[in-house]
Amino acid sequence: MNRREFITLLGGAAAAWPVAARAQQLGKLPTIGCLHGTTLSTGGQWVAAFVQRLRELGWIEGRTVAIEVRWAEGRSERFAEIAAEFVRLKVDVIVTAGPPVFAVKQATSVIPIVFATVADPLDSGLVASLARPGGNVTGLSLTSPELASKRLELLREVIPDLRRLAIIANADYPPAVRELDEVDTAARPLGIETIALKIRQAADIAPAFEALQRRAEALYVVGDSLTSANQVRINSFALAARLPTIHPNRERLETGGLVSYGPNFPSLYRRAGDFVDRILRGAKPADIPVEQPTKFDLVINLTTAKAIGLSIPESFLLRADEVIE
Repeated sequence: MNRREFITLLGGAAAAWPVAARAQQLGKLPTIGCLHGTTLSTGGQWVAAFVQRLRELGWIEGRTVAIEVRWAEGRSERFAEIAAEFVRLKVDVIVTAGPPVFAVKQATSVIPIVFATVADPLDSGLVASLARPGGNVTGLSLTSPELASKRLELLREVIPDLRRLAIIANADYPPAVRELDEVDTAARPLGIETIALKIRQAADIAPAFEALQRRAEALYVVGDSLTSANQVRINSFALAARLPTIHPNRERLETGGLVSYGPNFPSLYRRAGDFVDRILRGAKPADIPVEQPTKFDLVINLTTAKAIGLSIPESFLLRADEVIE
């Protein structure tokens, strides 16, 4: 199933999921609350992959399970509102990812929580340990101390003479700030100057690029709900400034990004379906180990490369897991 079909499937299903229309079902079917920090167009295929995996495991929406999907559209104030709504609905498990995980954990210490993706679940206090999370939270971690330096290394392969790198990150999300610092630390020995573009809301993006004033030769985009929900805007500004970009996942290349390196997000959401299946069948989050991705995909968008006048080395293209043309 392709991306357009995924989003069509999810959009149609979401239209059939209003709370009022299924009030009776909520009382008798196991209910999953799915809080996504971005938008349907951005994260639709990820949630659809999760729903598809549930179907394969026998959880059919409307027949054996009820699913409530909510989109925060990158607005952090919506995280707590949606989490509180799920608590009122008394859902059986909440699935989320990234920054919203913390709002959900704050809203309930009883309802099981599965995160499809999150950075540093151990350091940020979400779990007691990766092997035995404890509490009501478990899921899939994005933690990898080498990721920031690896992305910087890949960017230098594309731009060998890179000397000034802009980094855009959500200043209100601690893991994003930590990654920004990791990139800065990795850049110093290479003689690369970093310019931090710290944003807190969508309205901060345009002023950040205006302040940049062509002082950078490339842009490193730190992943989180805010930058994901606004990836079109970020990529549009970068394209206008002819800035090569590196992103945390492939989907951001579909909106004009240049290079991505990171785990496959649809596969992570499918795996989250396995976690939910176990919980609905009686397992406790405290006893389900947090998993970490073992495969990272390198993807490059040649259309973007041509648009900004950048020539990509043949050796780089041969190593890529996917080349978008």
